[in-house]
Amino acid sequence: MKQTSASRLFLQLQTAAAAQMEAVHLLLKQHGLTSPQYNVLRILRGAGQPLKCAEIAARMWTRDSDITRLLDRLEKRGLVERRRSAGDRRALEIGVTKAGLKLLSGLDQPVERLHQRQFSALSPAQREALSEALGRLSES
Repeated sequence: MKQTSASRLFLQLQTAAAAQMEAVHLLLKQHGLTSPQYNVLRILRGAGQPLKCAEIAARMWTRDSDITRLLDRLEKRGLVERRRSAGDRRALEIGVTKAGLKLLSGLDQPVERLHQRQFSALSPAQREALSEALGRLSES
């Protein structure tokens, strides 16, 4: 069967994404984090307030069916904390701790430098076009 342009694009996208994520994985590993753990911390910092587990899961890059264990590991390291919701005492909310914020702050520049290197082969116009195209793909 002849490969279609859509199939070729899919394979290229998967290959590029895997290479990009591997570089991120190696950087985060140096700081004792996995990509999903970093993603949780990034989500919580961006929210600016504690979130329920389901809210975190909905904002993840990838769907992690084991968000509870992921949060357990972060809590054990003192990077997040769980507390009862003021509005619903049955619900737990997860917040990033000062230690988690400090770790993220230390990663901000290395992650940005990595992203700059990852996309250095593209001109600013190409980056913008790729961003727009990927945005449309994400919505379809």
